[in-house]
Amino acid sequence: MTDWVALLRGVNVNGVTVRSADLAALFRDLGFTEARTVLASGNVVFATDAADRTDLKRLIETGLRERFGYDAWILLPTMTELRAVVDGFPFDETDAGRQPYAIFCVDEATRDEIVAASADPDLDPVAAGPDVVYWNPPVGMTVDTPLGKLLGRARFKPATTTRNLRTLLKIVV
Repeated sequence: MTDWVALLRGVNVNGVTVRSADLAALFRDLGFTEARTVLASGNVVFATDAADRTDLKRLIETGLRERFGYDAWILLPTMTELRAVVDGFPFDETDAGRQPYAIFCVDEATRDEIVAASADPDLDPVAAGPDVVYWNPPVGMTVDTPLGKLLGRARFKPATTTRNLRTLLKIVV
């Protein structure tokens, strides 16, 4: 059995509401065991013998679209991969003036494009990780930095999702 983490993009914001109990029920209905949600921001931990990430992603996204009626996109790391992301955070996560984020990317090309877009290391400090961009913008400026504006573009909607390091720490416990 492999433990996976489905990171849903765009739930419980912009009018797309998915209750945690309903989300966990969907994963159980899809045949996954030990399905549990973490916080109300679209994080589901589950286990399965299935090993093909592409097939799992397609199955879950289809289930989300059919059950909840929204255009669903997820990123799907294993729990082991997620722990490596948390352990690899390169910035001072205790700095109260910064937001410790990990931007999960569907592929290295997306990751590299995001890293290259950060022209100001003081305002938009970034570092590349495995299919993730670590980002440490100032508190209160996340959507106002050049990188924040780039991430808001429609083309990144199916290709990225962002999580605060504090959220990730709650998932990996």
